[in-house]
Amino acid sequence: MSNNQISAAVKTAVTHARQDLASKQPAQKISSAINVTENMITSITDNDSSNTSIAESIKPVSNPPRRYFTRQRRQLTSNQRQRLARDASLHLLKLQQRLPTNARIGLYYDGFGELPTQPVLDWCLRLNYQPYLPVVGSLGRNKKGKDDKTLRFVPIYHNRLMNVPTHLHSLGMKQNHHRQLLWARELDVIVCPLTAVDKQGNRMGMGGGFYDTTLGKSYRSGAKKPLKIGWCYDFQVVEQLARQPWDVPLDGLITPSGIRWF
Repeated sequence: MSNNQISAAVKTAVTHARQDLASKQPAQKISSAINVTENMITSITDNDSSNTSIAESIKPVSNPPRRYFTRQRRQLTSNQRQRLARDASLHLLKLQQRLPTNARIGLYYDGFGELPTQPVLDWCLRLNYQPYLPVVGSLGRNKKGKDDKTLRFVPIYHNRLMNVPTHLHSLGMKQNHHRQLLWARELDVIVCPLTAVDKQGNRMGMGGGFYDTTLGKSYRSGAKKPLKIGWCYDFQVVEQLARQPWDVPLDGLITPSGIRWF
């Protein structure tokens, strides 16, 4: 309902009130009540000149379905993905300015149509940064018999992600073998996969909760490491996402069109 519709509805109610109350209340009280109501109408109409309705302005934020973004990712050809990843990699220079020499960089396999991460690995190798990949379940299983969701990270010793020896996790992601595992807090940067991200840095993950679990403690403690950097297509950036208490926001975001800090 627009402001004009609200105003018309209230004015109609005022008219009915005049008719219904005229015989029941002193005229002075009726006039006073009507004047207050009409002043409220004027205030609503004058103070909100936008086309957004009041109902829209108070509607709670709800996240778009993940399939909306995965469908768009699948529509891209391999050449389009590679080109967009190269465009995004041009902005890694601005991330470099915030990193120490020999930085440790966590990245991930792009196995579900995400923006390819091979250019991030190439960047690491050019600058003598040490790249790492996440490992799920290295801490064993919890009391419910499920893998612990805390990620640890294993170094990459290949110059192509496709050449890294892996096994397939039950959730479908590729994993390297466990060796020399590092905690997230030992990394300088973690490049985070995501389904969507908003303009405040709130991230919608893949649904497993691995990164929020892994990064939650350091985020709540105010630790400066690791930097949490999103890496995605521009169409994955939305105006606003609903945020849950356990969500960990990003520190920065790199897309083909640029880099932004939060």
